[in-house]
Amino acid sequence: MKRKPKILVVDDDVDLVAVMKGTLEGKPYEVIVAYNGKEGLEKAKNEKPDLILLDIMMPVMDGFNFAEQFSKDPSLVKIPVLALTSFSDSLGQPFPFQVSEYIRKPLKPKELIAKVEEHLKRKGL
Repeated sequence: MKRKPKILVVDDDVDLVAVMKGTLEGKPYEVIVAYNGKEGLEKAKNEKPDLILLDIMMPVMDGFNFAEQFSKDPSLVKIPVLALTSFSDSLGQPFPFQVSEYIRKPLKPKELIAKVEEHLKRKGL
């Protein structure tokens, strides 16, 4: 049996996390959640997900600090990161870290699935 791709959702919005988790679990994905960047970084190191959905604005450790620490870890750096942001005017602008794609919130379930599938396909999953 083929293993389910593992997706880590890092966002402080409990309701949005529940929606994303439910949407993704409706497909053949294993979903892990974290509610701030620090927790997300720990789970990324321990769980080695296939893809990360990362909110930018969070307490404890925001997406910028998460990505800075993440990019210094050779065991993590190849994991695609889709950054979620509600700041539409920041899309397309250079951020101080490399991500696979920036996605504007709120996102529709079909859009979420399409983006996840696109990036997992690039990884051969």
